[in-house]
Amino acid sequence: MTTWKIDPTHSEVEFKVKHLMITNVTGHFGEYDATVTSSKDDFSDASVSFEASVNSISTKNGQRDEHLKSADFFDATNHPKLTFQSTGVKKKDAERFVLAGNLTIRGNTHPVELNVEYTGTTIDPWGQTKAGFELTGKINRKDFGLTWSATTEAGGLVVSDEVRLIAAVQVIKQA
Repeated sequence: MTTWKIDPTHSEVEFKVKHLMITNVTGHFGEYDATVTSSKDDFSDASVSFEASVNSISTKNGQRDEHLKSADFFDATNHPKLTFQSTGVKKKDAERFVLAGNLTIRGNTHPVELNVEYTGTTIDPWGQTKAGFELTGKINRKDFGLTWSATTEAGGLVVSDEVRLIAAVQVIKQA
């Protein structure tokens, strides 16, 4: 079994949500950790565990970030981390997989499926073996207790229920 750890200096964990139903707001988590274990070089039997610090959320707007950390959304005081634990991998072809697992946000756990593109394995200039992946998926924020809502004067939603998840990840093979 080979263990890989996420390289946070070469990875990005983001989400996008429609604002006023006309544009996207992009947010990211600045503090996170992930471990991948696999006995196969093609990662077709990978197990993935991930966690992110809710207090590290950033949307490039301090007031909005504080609102997201509040009890209206993530409730960082009572639920400081969000987690993902994989339950299985389905290989579609040499580069594409579906990663199934349980996502926990705000104490609510639901199954999710993430589309994964394996972007390759290489050795960096310092002799470390690294593998790259791009992950995408969608969740309904209300499934996870993120139910705050408001409407515009015209009756439109301020924030959509659908949240797109996007991650570009490098992992480092552990000795």
